[in-house]
Amino acid sequence: MIHLMEARDALVGLIRLGGPVVALILALSVLAGAVVLCKLWQFRAAGVGRHTGLKAAITAQDAGQHTRARALAEAAPSHLSPLLAEALQAQSAATRDRLYTLAEDRLARLETGFRLLDTIAQVAPLLGLFGTVLGMIDAFRAMQGAGQAVDPSVLAGGIWVALMTTAAGLAVAMPVSALLAWLEQRMAAERRMATTLIEAALCPGLRALAEPSVQPGFAHVPA
Repeated sequence: MIHLMEARDALVGLIRLGGPVVALILALSVLAGAVVLCKLWQFRAAGVGRHTGLKAAITAQDAGQHTRARALAEAAPSHLSPLLAEALQAQSAATRDRLYTLAEDRLARLETGFRLLDTIAQVAPLLGLFGTVLGMIDAFRAMQGAGQAVDPSVLAGGIWVALMTTAAGLAVAMPVSALLAWLEQRMAAERRMATTLIEAALCPGLRALAEPSVQPGFAHVPA
């Protein structure tokens, strides 16, 4: 309880030093944290990254075990499971466009909130810079008003308080940018998996031709 009170007092003191700009940056940090936690819970509930069951279903489909493939697809703990089950039931490749539309709709739901995180990552350092500019204006105006009796310590104190807003903005923007990049990377992997599932279900048994291996340092010369 004592530590919570100390943290509260430190937070109040920080807001008093930085003014409304720091308060706004802290509010953005709380909002970003809430969005990130929500996305982590949503990703876990949707089974993002759980592709083992989906790959097993595709393997069964390629082997001609259509009934088993559908059973594995329906039992897979992934948000892409209904998409694969519907793709396996498709009679022809004519439904490819619709399957891609359904996949994009599912992925778009998981990407909700990404734009907000990107906005916070861009606005937070700008707010910090804005607060620094305002603080520097106040510091130099106070120096001008003091005339010849300028106290360097007072000026330095005003400057470091002004620079604190920039530090606060960067402290919010950097982790938010890193977390957003990680979330986007996971969604890019889900989008690749969705493409693989649709194509593998509509065209079972096909395998991409591997490029001939070439030893390092040797050029491949056709016979």
